[in-house]
Amino acid sequence: MKFSEKIISWYIINKRDLPWRKTADPYKIWLSEIILQQTRIEQGLKYYLKFIDNYPDINSLAKANEEQILKLWQGLGYYSRARNMHKTARVIVDKYHGNFPDNYSDIINLKGIGDYTVAAIVSFAYNQVYPVIDGNIMRFLSRFHEIKTAVNSAKGKKQLFALASELIDQEQPGEFNQAMMEFGALQCKPHNPDCKKCIFQSECKAYKQGNVSDIPVKIANIKVRKRYFHYFVLIYNGQIYLNKRIKNDIWQNLYDFPHLEANRFYPKSRVIEKFTSQFKISQDQIQILNTSDEYKHILTHQRILARFYVVTFQDQLIFQKIKTLNSNQFICIKKETINKYPLPRLIDKYLTENQNI
Repeated sequence: MKFSEKIISWYIINKRDLPWRKTADPYKIWLSEIILQQTRIEQGLKYYLKFIDNYPDINSLAKANEEQILKLWQGLGYYSRARNMHKTARVIVDKYHGNFPDNYSDIINLKGIGDYTVAAIVSFAYNQVYPVIDGNIMRFLSRFHEIKTAVNSAKGKKQLFALASELIDQEQPGEFNQAMMEFGALQCKPHNPDCKKCIFQSECKAYKQGNVSDIPVKIANIKVRKRYFHYFVLIYNGQIYLNKRIKNDIWQNLYDFPHLEANRFYPKSRVIEKFTSQFKISQDQIQILNTSDEYKHILTHQRILARFYVVTFQDQLIFQKIKTLNSNQFICIKKETINKYPLPRLIDKYLTENQNI
């Protein structure tokens, strides 16, 4: 039995029951692939179902406003995926009259779609012969062929693509790609793979050499930046301020609180000094009711360290003065409506743990 037949046979028996595998609709396949980028299937599944329920087709997604999309995406992270997905939906409606393109060259030019995603769409939806290369497949092929070239190097990627192109089933490319991804996810796992029960045990070069745990090889090139946020939870008479993040930075177009960023945590006295100076009010016009413990939020290249300061005001006029200083970004809302706005996971976690603020 040749390689492609063997792995497809394994897949038919072992595959997980997932909704996007039961359709050839390119919209639903594209949606699932965007949601599942850098996301575990267990987490991504509920988001996929929410999006399909709210936006069952490309036209309904395109008609939504960005804030609705970001709110539905809340908690999934990497919000640029959601923004790009929304922009792409509008392009498909405007340029392609709501019909998802059916060829590689048109799809690859859509925003937020790279080599992996376009190969997945054209093979799963249109049965076109393009190999998918994701992390699971990189790991499996690297071990199978005992490849010691770094998989995240240009040379490694080229080598893996050539191997996948040789192996792909010409009649069932979509089924083959699904099988390869599933095999890497369920059998050839990153840690402690059950090699003794592997159908490719006798052919796997890494297993024969006893170095499965050393493969794949990766170049470590991520530098993590630390950022310190002093958040001001500004409250008066059931109202609270939110800050819309409009700069080209993390959480763009989501809402957090007015804040001060620094290279370390300041003592409380310095925080009060900085706050009153920033908002041009005196220290006797405010009161800090509560200072939170340190909150941590880990992003791919950044580590956010935050403290929250609940601030109340001497009177309504002082509270309203805040908005005049930054009318484009700050909005004043009723506290009970805060969950209607798209919030970063860090802010949502703080609010969940401090519902009585």
